[in-house]
Amino acid sequence: MHALRLLRPLVAAALVLLSGAPAHAELRISDLDVFLNDHVVTVHAVLLDAIPEGFQEGVKSGIPAHVRLTIELWQYRRLLPDNLLTAKVIERTLVYNVVTKEYKVTAVRGETRPVYATRDLRDAQRVLSEIRGIKMTPATALDPFPVIYVRVNAEAALNGENTFVARMNGTAEQTSRQSDYRTIKRMQ
Repeated sequence: MHALRLLRPLVAAALVLLSGAPAHAELRISDLDVFLNDHVVTVHAVLLDAIPEGFQEGVKSGIPAHVRLTIELWQYRRLLPDNLLTAKVIERTLVYNVVTKEYKVTAVRGETRPVYATRDLRDAQRVLSEIRGIKMTPATALDPFPVIYVRVNAEAALNGENTFVARMNGTAEQTSRQSDYRTIKRMQ
């Protein structure tokens, strides 16, 4: 009987967490392209809804929004597990200054770029969500005939907190996308 009394609050807490409405914003990866530019495997990607409706009130009150992309270059191997060749993590943050009414997009990890400041939320979203020219590996480091592909995992969260509870509350989201299979053939 004593164990049942201890179990009731835990069951009630679990039901409260599970009964919450899941987030309806949909973080998506669009325009995932893999190129061989200047003999380097280069990746471009665009996030759609990087700052969904559920985030906007928090951002406008000064809570930073974080976007983290993990870009992985894989080699497909038939009848064997695929081989991870290299991975890069790109992390950016968007902060709204309520005094100056200005949005700032800052590169936190994986790239060096100047801080971008604007007063337009759409412009800040564009800069936050466009990932262009990420150099993965030189083409000479890869064999020309094996099949490769890129997998991108994206996370968006208010205050950088991406947990189960944050996703249930609608203040964090994650998604992933995989590119088409490709081979690298050297020009002679």
